[in-house]
Amino acid sequence: MSGNNPVMEMTTLIALAEPNRMRIVELLREGPLTVGEIANQLGLRQPQASKHLKMLSDYGILEVKAEANRRIYKLRLEPFQALDSWARSFTRVMEDRFNNLEDYLRELQNKEK
Repeated sequence: MSGNNPVMEMTTLIALAEPNRMRIVELLREGPLTVGEIANQLGLRQPQASKHLKMLSDYGILEVKAEANRRIYKLRLEPFQALDSWARSFTRVMEDRFNNLEDYLRELQNKEK
C-alpha cells in the first residue's frame, strides 16, 4: 500500500469488513451519537453496539468523548484520508497503464499504415 501509513489503511479495512461496524461508520457520517442512539437506530443490543464501538475506537476510527454518564462517538478524519490517498494511488497507476496502452495502440496503428 502506498499511502502515508500502510498499517493504518490495513487496520481500517479490517475494521470496516464487519457489517455492523460498517453500518456504525455509515451512521456516524451524519454526526456524533451516543451508544444508545447507535444501538436503537441499527437495531442492535447496547452491549453488542458497545463491543463494535470499542473495536472501532481501538482501530483509531472513532473518537470517544465522555459527557456526564454518556459516551459520545464520532468519526476521526485521518483513517479515511489515508484510505482515500491509498485508493487514489490505484487510480494513478491505472491511468498510467491506460495511457501506456493508448500509446502502444497508436504505435501499432502507425506501423500498419
